[in-house]
Amino acid sequence: MVDPDFNLLVALRRSAGRSQRGGAARRLNLSTSAMSRTLSRLREVTGDPILVRAGRHMVLTPWAEATRDRARSAVHEARAVLQPSTDALKVENLERLFTIRANDGFVVAFGPLLIAAVASVAPEVCIRFSPKPEKTSRYLREGLVDLEIGVQSNMGPEIRLQRLFQDRFVGAVRKGHPLSLRPEVSLDDYVAWGHVVASPDGSLHGFVDDALAERGMKRKVASVVPGFPTALSVALASDLIAMVPALYLLNQPMNECVHVFELPFKTRTITVSQMWHPRMERDPGIAGSGKRYWKCVGPCADAQTAFPGTERMKRVDTASDSTRTFPWCAVTMDFTMASPIPLPSPLRCLDGSTR
Repeated sequence: MVDPDFNLLVALRRSAGRSQRGGAARRLNLSTSAMSRTLSRLREVTGDPILVRAGRHMVLTPWAEATRDRARSAVHEARAVLQPSTDALKVENLERLFTIRANDGFVVAFGPLLIAAVASVAPEVCIRFSPKPEKTSRYLREGLVDLEIGVQSNMGPEIRLQRLFQDRFVGAVRKGHPLSLRPEVSLDDYVAWGHVVASPDGSLHGFVDDALAERGMKRKVASVVPGFPTALSVALASDLIAMVPALYLLNQPMNECVHVFELPFKTRTITVSQMWHPRMERDPGIAGSGKRYWKCVGPCADAQTAFPGTERMKRVDTASDSTRTFPWCAVTMDFTMASPIPLPSPLRCLDGSTR
């Protein structure tokens, strides 16, 4: 029996992931005509059309749809087998592009530290931060990113997840704002001023509005912006109130211009996690560093130490409680306090609890 051309498996994986031959051709670095010939060979080998015309577009056949995940897994497994042994990998010689999908807030707060830590040990590694306009596991499943960082959502049973730290929301206004002169901010104070809201999807209504509605109150949303960095910038240049994660404010250049206050109501805890696809655990660029960690020691903090009232997360890995390891490149981030922004003493909420 003659072994099949296993290059066709790669072509099948690309074809099953794209409904247009042109898109599959670009990802395989083939011309459209060459992709057409490859598709003809695939049809001959499998006995299935794979792509059929539906109006002006091409759609996958039921067989191609059903085979998509098997083809993807087979290709990644084959690549893992044929890659160099992890024992022979030298981190200092690693030349890779690692893509991390994260929101702007994480990039601003922790990106510089992570970049510097990696560059000090593997200078030929480039870290590309990819925007995160929506919550979906598609980027991890299709291998478009190596790692995703953010709040846990329904990413699918196969996605690996590790909690990094817990955070919480705080209020922020410019220094000199009337609210900055108050020892504490009440609900009446909070709704008396306009708000700039960070919302990637542009939504005007969020859990804060639900919390206020339960108390028969409503805030004035003056502006909606894509992310926390923009929201804070707008607040610092106006009389608007921004709500941002506490850790985002640590060691930022604009801290001298920011007044931070406790919100006058309870908010949900933010659990920031890192997520990756199981195939990345076989990647020599990820697993090959063995027990060597690129330890990033810098002005990071956990929200419990820097901002009283935030529960410290439980240990979830073999590192110390203050560190979290990024599995894709064996980088360990140290979440220990350094020069936090002081907050006022714990405030008493209207429901009698303290924050």
